[in-house]
Amino acid sequence: MNAEQRVADPHRYARDVPGFGAVTIRPVDPDTDIDLLHGWVSQERARFWGMLDADRERVAEIYRYLDSLGTHHAYLVHRDGVPVALLQTYDPYADPVGECYDVRPGDYGIHLLLGPPTSTEHGFTATVVAEMLRFVLSDPDRRRIVVEPDARNERAIRRLLRCGFVAGPQVDLPEKRAQLLFLERTDAPG
Repeated sequence: MNAEQRVADPHRYARDVPGFGAVTIRPVDPDTDIDLLHGWVSQERARFWGMLDADRERVAEIYRYLDSLGTHHAYLVHRDGVPVALLQTYDPYADPVGECYDVRPGDYGIHLLLGPPTSTEHGFTATVVAEMLRFVLSDPDRRRIVVEPDARNERAIRRLLRCGFVAGPQVDLPEKRAQLLFLERTDAPG
């Protein structure tokens, strides 16, 4: 596969990233991926994900529910076959965040959770995030990405700003005070 080849399925993605490896993105299977998902979302480092106290069955239930929706999707991101991140996407018109700002046609929401690091590698996070953004923006109808991390999650907010996102207002969602950030298609990395 060359560096620009992508899988034709809009819910799958594959690209060889020079100097990094093969990045693939595929839909979460709530039943076969449950051990990995539960292991990631129940760690203290994922506290802003909101599932620290969720048991294995509750996490599976949440991802089965997401899997049943046409507006929300969950994906696992792999590098050379090893899972490295969880990506969730959603239509802001069908999500509580859509009631907190003026949603524009072409807006598309994402949540990102990097898996537990196995080592420190310069540029790893930026490359994984860039590939997730390429995947999301492979649909030409998506013109702006919106994210809404917990306003206390300063590390994630700094990371998103470095990736080109622009801070919007803070808003109150049912489960958190969130910092809205936006990335125009024209400002996306790569």
